[in-house]
Amino acid sequence: MGEALRRVIPSLLPLPGEEILTVSQLTAEIKARLEGYPRFRFLWVRGEISNFKRHSSGHLYFTLKDQGAAVRCVMFRSAASGLSFVPASGLEVIAAGSLKVYEAGGEYELVVEALVPAGVGQWFIRFEELKRKLAAEGLFAAERKRPLPFFPRRVGVVTSPTGAAIRDIIKVLSRRAPGIEVLISPCLVQGEGAPASIIRALQRLLPFRPEVVIVGRGGGSVEDLQAFNDEELARAIAAYPYPVVSAVGHEIDFTIADFVADQRAPTPSAAAEMVVPDRRELRHRVQGYARRLELGARRFVDIRRLRVERLLSRPVWRRPLDLIHERRRRVDDVWTRAEAAVAERLAEGRERLALLAGRLEGLNPLAVLARGYAVCERAGDGRLVARAGQVTAGDELRVRFVDGAVECVAQAVHEEGEGEAGCGPSKRLKTN
Repeated sequence: MGEALRRVIPSLLPLPGEEILTVSQLTAEIKARLEGYPRFRFLWVRGEISNFKRHSSGHLYFTLKDQGAAVRCVMFRSAASGLSFVPASGLEVIAAGSLKVYEAGGEYELVVEALVPAGVGQWFIRFEELKRKLAAEGLFAAERKRPLPFFPRRVGVVTSPTGAAIRDIIKVLSRRAPGIEVLISPCLVQGEGAPASIIRALQRLLPFRPEVVIVGRGGGSVEDLQAFNDEELARAIAAYPYPVVSAVGHEIDFTIADFVADQRAPTPSAAAEMVVPDRRELRHRVQGYARRLELGARRFVDIRRLRVERLLSRPVWRRPLDLIHERRRRVDDVWTRAEAAVAERLAEGRERLALLAGRLEGLNPLAVLARGYAVCERAGDGRLVARAGQVTAGDELRVRFVDGAVECVAQAVHEEGEGEAGCGPSKRLKTN
């Protein structure tokens, strides 16, 4: 046996250049192929639940099996919270979900998004398909849903005229807001013709211009609620010009109408409470507003009173004349200091002015003439004659004195030590 195995092994070895996958690469390849295959992105699987476990986190873990195979399943809390039944081991169900491969353990499992008992499987498949279709068109988008009016004066009701739902709605509306107008538009709520009947009932309300409309019925089996899973009805509700509140079934029952309506109420009674406020609640609310306004006004007055009291507690308000006298004394002191400063500056200015005047007087040529000197200049152009050498015989000269001037003609020029220059007769000039 060992010899035969040794002969076979060489034929199983990879050829040169042939790729050898690691375990991680192999698992990644399987994951990409399985999860990328369109058939496995959303599929329906029928089987029996076994090894069911509800984790404290809210996630559900179980196995779906039949006579020939089994597959591990997980249903996360977000999806499990919408279940309308309690799953358990041994229950045959239909699961909807997608395949996921977990590389660390080399295992795959079904991530379940919806789970129903096998007895209602066909209608649930149609329900999920329509739900996905309308959601893709944006009919369930939150941004297209309209808010309900705060206090409507006219409420429309579309339901069976003989069922428990209409009695519950009228009872709640009468108790909470007895003054409003209730417009009842009767219709079928189950059976083959129910969707068309509900659409006609909605249209009958349009001339009356209701501010909000309740569409609903009482509880019932899954089959009884199928009228509210109709595509035409869903589109009619989405296109309705007034806000619509869907009130179909009980707490755990959801229909397509619930998803497309502007608001969803779990029961007809809850819908009536949703569309109108309770007058007693409004009275309490108004009283609360009044108390808040009163408290706010009191606080406002108290704050202003404290401010006035603080202002009045200042000295200026206790003894105003004393403050005026104090301010007057301060003004007088400032005035006195200002006068002294001005007088001092004026004295300094006068002293500097006298000093500058003395200097200017010393530079004045007329002051030199007053001391007995004279200035000699040419009579024609007034040029100053400072030396005897600048004069020739016959030059006409003007001699300035402190009190006037004399014009003369030089008869002779004598240098220093030669004698004196003489001047011929000349007339005396007037001075200004």
